[in-house]
Amino acid sequence: MTDLSPLVPRLKAEEGLRLQVYDDATGAMIRAGSRVAGNPTIGIGTNLGPGAGITEPEAEYLLMNRLRAAAADAATLPGFNGLDDVRRLVLVDMAFNMGVRTVRGFTSMLAAIQAHNYAGAAAAMLDSLWARQVGRRAAALAEIMRTGVWS
Repeated sequence: MTDLSPLVPRLKAEEGLRLQVYDDATGAMIRAGSRVAGNPTIGIGTNLGPGAGITEPEAEYLLMNRLRAAAADAATLPGFNGLDDVRRLVLVDMAFNMGVRTVRGFTSMLAAIQAHNYAGAAAAMLDSLWARQVGRRAAALAEIMRTGVWS
């Protein structure tokens, strides 16, 4: 296969680098309610319009990058380092879903985690607006927090 790396700086200069979704016809950033004249585009000319999108490997690559960031954020939560890997994954999932700043607001859950009261932490997780919003996801994560068993 031909080395494609020389194209990267050229295309970056030609297409530009945009880290937010934008309208390729107008160059305007797309926000909720925006009218799009061209195609939604992101990165270095990556068209997200009808019939385009991204591949599953690209989606998984993006996810892993975001999960690494969520894991680094979650590692700053009180009690995180004292958890087993399975319960750490619960906090990483929550940080990925809602951001670590919001997870810090789960003070009862974090206090229960620090006390190794995982049933209490699970109950605190379920007694939240987040649990009402995400339903089964919260129930599953609370059960994992309670039992320490990945399911």
